[in-house]
Amino acid sequence: MNLVITISRRFGTGASIIARELSERLSVPVYDKAFVEEQLHKESYEEEAEAIRTLAKEPCIILGRCASEILKDQRNAFNIYVCADKEDRIHRIMELESLSYEEAMEKVTRTDRERADYYHEHTGKAWGDVNNYHMILDTSRLGVENCADILIRYFERKEYI
Repeated sequence: MNLVITISRRFGTGASIIARELSERLSVPVYDKAFVEEQLHKESYEEEAEAIRTLAKEPCIILGRCASEILKDQRNAFNIYVCADKEDRIHRIMELESLSYEEAMEKVTRTDRERADYYHEHTGKAWGDVNNYHMILDTSRLGVENCADILIRYFERKEYI
């Protein structure tokens, strides 16, 4: 199967780590906001959506950018949402970015709000609504280090890979 994985995530969940590990294990590229905006020079949502559809013609992983909605009718797309307890996310950001608790809490709150607003603005839907995803992964419960294994086992059982 020409598997395309979309990963939507709350800020600080470790989803980029999961995406990198999946990328290595499946030998597929990961595309994120920086790639779409900087490498492809896409500035409008319509340009980004078209670029995502083009990228999804080949196996890949796409982080964010409303890819789950853009590719919702594409049979080979598997949409994942990664969440975690807010306290865990704050502590992860404190460690990763050497921020105080208050600074990390503000950054987590602000980034989540920006992502929710972006998703709603471009899709008219609520970001994180379980009905928009095939699988929800809670890294507080499952551990970031286990999520790629869970996904690989699932994809193998379903014969997606």
